[in-house]
Amino acid sequence: MQLRYSFRLYPNAVQQAALARAFGCARVVFNDAVRAREDARKAKQPFPTAGQLSRELITEAKRTAGRAWLGEVCAVVLQQSLRDAETAYRNFFASLGGIRKGPRLGAPRFKSRKDHRQSIRFTANARWKITDAGRLDLPKIGAVKVKWSRTLPVTPSSVTVIKDAAGRFFASFVIDTDPASDAARMPDSHRTIGIDLGLTHFAVLSDGTKIDSPRFLRRAEKKLRKAQKELSRKQKGSKNREKARAKVARAHAKIADARREFHHQLSTKLISENQGIAVEDLSVAGLARTRLAKSVHDAGWSSFVTMLKYKAERYGRTLVTIGRFEPTSQTCSTCGTKDGPKPLGVREWTCSACGTVHDRDTNAAINVKTAAGLAASACGAPVRPGAIPAQREETGSHGFPTGSRAA
Repeated sequence: MQLRYSFRLYPNAVQQAALARAFGCARVVFNDAVRAREDARKAKQPFPTAGQLSRELITEAKRTAGRAWLGEVCAVVLQQSLRDAETAYRNFFASLGGIRKGPRLGAPRFKSRKDHRQSIRFTANARWKITDAGRLDLPKIGAVKVKWSRTLPVTPSSVTVIKDAAGRFFASFVIDTDPASDAARMPDSHRTIGIDLGLTHFAVLSDGTKIDSPRFLRRAEKKLRKAQKELSRKQKGSKNREKARAKVARAHAKIADARREFHHQLSTKLISENQGIAVEDLSVAGLARTRLAKSVHDAGWSSFVTMLKYKAERYGRTLVTIGRFEPTSQTCSTCGTKDGPKPLGVREWTCSACGTVHDRDTNAAINVKTAAGLAASACGAPVRPGAIPAQREETGSHGFPTGSRAA
């Protein structure tokens, strides 16, 4: 299983200039590849192969006066930019043919130097390394200071240097993990839990536990409003406007980081304490078109469920997702009677058949657990289906550290 470990970088002024050159060269090569493909399509000619593009856009381009500056950066960065263009076209055609699942993808577009996110990738061929002093030594850039928050479990296969909209630099390492050894680190547990996600409470568990929603965006709205007003008053193209834009970006980054950390801590806690977890497949895209859109985006349910998926696969846990049309809020968890739909304002209700008084969210969480097949059987043993394959996503939690956090 492949995961990503991200760490903050602190390049000096010279290294920032070298990274800016690398970002620009990678962007130019990507745009040249897209332009070559588009010219071939308009001329109704076969698309140039990856080898032809590499020879024409990198090897031969370095010998010309107009592209001689491509030789100032590592050649691996330029090759990886070509691979990114190939991957973009492959995903586009797979989406057109219905092979790739999910929303329809558009054709690759030209990258701009004004894009708020820039990135370059170094593979093992680039001969990058981590020095004894704990710095990241990149070719033609130098040894960059890294803030190590945890240890890397194995030697990474590649590293991606990213500059985000707030002007921060990150190093994202790709590592191969062993699910068997990761599962051995987890404490034994036979507990199962159902989760009902909401807005008043971020999550309500089937055992009655209620986890409040932090509402990071709502709490920062006053500060964001002030920063956005200052940005709107600045003249376009001025240096003051760029400073104001960076201030807004830093405010949003702070909110996103806090939300991500909350999701990681909660998902790791649930995975650690429970062998089986059941959640509901919510239509986040549909709810985001209602009057609750801001609160739905602020909660970040999709990000949280994604973390549960890959952590369940990594640590040998079971995650079951039930259908979104399951009447969990309408069914009595005691007798199973379906009591009909109820307005959102109704937080407690009494079953008309057995007379049990239910908390709406706790009852829904119990029904989620029952619908997933994780409820206790007649003899008391938990019913656990087989492991559900999970997507591989980038990790950002501190996980379960086994030693020193030094690099």
